[in-house]
Amino acid sequence: MRPYLEILRIPGALKFSSAGMLARSGGAMMGIGLVLMVSGLYDSYELAGGLAAANAVAWALGTAVLSNLVDRFGQRRVMLPAVLVSSTSLALLVVLAVAQFPIWALFVPAVVSGASGGAPGALVRARWNHVTADPGRLHTAFALESTLDEITFVVGPVAATALATLVHPAAGLVLPVILSLVGAALFYSQRATEPPVLPRTLATGDRRPPLRERLVLLFPGVGAVIAVNLLIGAVFGAIDITVVAAATAFDARAASGVVLAVFSLASAAAGFYYGARHWASALPIRFVVGVLALLVATLGLLVANSIVVLAAVGVAVGLTVSPTLINGNTLIKKLAPAPRLTESLAWMGTGIGIGAALGSSMAGRAIDTAGYHGGFVVVVVSATLAAVIAAASYLTLRRVTASATDVAVAAA
Repeated sequence: MRPYLEILRIPGALKFSSAGMLARSGGAMMGIGLVLMVSGLYDSYELAGGLAAANAVAWALGTAVLSNLVDRFGQRRVMLPAVLVSSTSLALLVVLAVAQFPIWALFVPAVVSGASGGAPGALVRARWNHVTADPGRLHTAFALESTLDEITFVVGPVAATALATLVHPAAGLVLPVILSLVGAALFYSQRATEPPVLPRTLATGDRRPPLRERLVLLFPGVGAVIAVNLLIGAVFGAIDITVVAAATAFDARAASGVVLAVFSLASAAAGFYYGARHWASALPIRFVVGVLALLVATLGLLVANSIVVLAAVGVAVGLTVSPTLINGNTLIKKLAPAPRLTESLAWMGTGIGIGAALGSSMAGRAIDTAGYHGGFVVVVVSATLAAVIAAASYLTLRRVTASATDVAVAAA
């Protein structure tokens, strides 16, 4: 507990971290909120997965653009107007769904809302990088944020499910509108901890920079870590929609949010423990081992035949998630250039968003064809591909992180 108390004593840290948690809390309700609304009002998991996919892809691509603008012009100037557009569009989406407009009409506000939503988690981590340069404190701070992410995914699905099943199928998307607006107002009003805009110096003078300097994904190791995050996102997206389908098949639809909360609670506990320790093993090997552990844990989903077994397997899956995401974000901090840090961290969220879109879409189609078992097959295949990419990229990650450490030691 002491490492967490120490970082929260940094001036402004407690305020921006708590405001950032509130700002991103609504995002934890989006996936299951859309699935519950569309499957409840339009009676189709495939359409539910399609709408969730459209929202997630738009969020992922929009976040890449917005984060680049944030690095150029600052968090407040870019994100306050974007949040207003996102919240208004989400409110319109709810209205159209309740009014039973054709499903195609829902895609426009879903896409606009996603594209303008941004990645509050990346912005919070960028602030941590601004307020402390100590690697140990930064490890703990990233672990704290991953734990807070998981807490939002503990409370969010339960709240969305309760609202959708007890109030109205669309009610689970009302709270995200409120949380997004309130959280943004609190977070972006804190100017003292907002990272300054750093100049982008290039060795090319006034000439157009080479492609490698324009696309952060081309920096060694960055693309591989983000690709793994994309496939982990596919695991998340497929699990979201498949848990709802499985719980419905088990005649326990109202418990689907609780099961997803169990997944996230286990992940939050693992992340909290992981961040409180300083590990002697090399970061790249911890990253690869974490992804392999995720694959092994997801295999249990293939034999889940009751809500209790599903929740138990969810604990095993959850224990592997947060440490792996912490390692991924820490790797990005080492691999990416400092003036592109927000953009690089946001690409981590972008990867998860695109992956979640693919996962939910593929799982929705698989569920309509083969039942919830088909959805869990999508989960396992995604985890397998993530493990393959992580293992294949190990040597590159080890080489680049070793070079970054040598440079940091020489600079000191």
